[in-house]
Amino acid sequence: MARLTLKGLGKRFGTVEAVRDLDLEIADGEFVVFVGPSGCGKSTLLRLIAGLEEADAGSLAFDGEPVDHLPPAERGVAMVFQSYALYPHMTVFDNMAFGLRLGRLGRGEIAARVEAAARILKIESLLGRKPRQLSGGQRQRVAIGRAIVREPRVFLFDEPLSNLDAGLRAEMRIELARLHRRLRATMVYVTHDQMEAMTLARRIVVLNEGRAEQVGTPRELYESPVNRFVAGFIGAPRMNFIEVTLRHAGDAGVVVELPGGSHITIPADSRGIDPGAPLALGVRPEHLTRGPGIVGEVAAVEPLGAETLVHVELPGGTLAILSERGRSTAHPGDRLEVVPSEAHCHLFDAAGRALPRPDP
Repeated sequence: MARLTLKGLGKRFGTVEAVRDLDLEIADGEFVVFVGPSGCGKSTLLRLIAGLEEADAGSLAFDGEPVDHLPPAERGVAMVFQSYALYPHMTVFDNMAFGLRLGRLGRGEIAARVEAAARILKIESLLGRKPRQLSGGQRQRVAIGRAIVREPRVFLFDEPLSNLDAGLRAEMRIELARLHRRLRATMVYVTHDQMEAMTLARRIVVLNEGRAEQVGTPRELYESPVNRFVAGFIGAPRMNFIEVTLRHAGDAGVVVELPGGSHITIPADSRGIDPGAPLALGVRPEHLTRGPGIVGEVAAVEPLGAETLVHVELPGGTLAILSERGRSTAHPGDRLEVVPSEAHCHLFDAAGRALPRPDP
């Protein structure tokens, strides 16, 4: 396995900067996920690591050794794509063995590697089948097995689950997590699905317009986003954003005025921001509860079994989501008063930066 070091990495396509001055250290054996909206640069970054694209700036090293000059075949990486890219006329065994045969490994070594990978992925019974005889999940396991047999220094995954239905995606997330624990391999994974990022990653890199907005554990990104972009991207349902006004700062924190005129105190540091300035208050759906605060009207109710999502239209037209356990008594058209949990609120300035909060 390998430790990856990216320093000042940049890639431009014409006038578009796909990756901008990116610094990142990925530890040996770490599972890192690149996440962000379409066009944020995550797949380009993966291709730069693989050697499928040449960087315009910066450097890339594996275990301290530069690899910028090496072609993909000599970098010791194996890539799993969104499309399975299996040869339809070959059996599962031959698909997994194909790259090893090109590398002129002996027949015994090839058979041992393929059978070992098949046991890990629980596809031993499928080795004699052809791709058309497999389900989508089975085909993806074969594609992953083809990467495993190469015994790479780094595994690269480019949205490998996006072609699967919801049930298979959940199943394959568990399988990938198990695979990482078993192989203790360095894995870099690209997805636009923040649920995959939160459940798979040891650390997440949130990308936006080619920049790394924040790098941290799933918990760090969920509980302590550095800006409004990260706060709004990480979490499902999304974080609520409510426009508020700064009134003054006290010993207990920042006093803000909510829509409708009531006030709450949020533990945050507002130094450098004048009273009367507009701020955005961010609060997760599970931290928005019924109580004296903001009066709104229920726009929709989504019963999901273990929880119910209540969509409430607040003064000014802002739509907020309230998460309630089990069944909810709310109905569309009801008048509902909600209040954010002060201890769990975030404040963002006009530029979208999070106001510092005290350490938990």
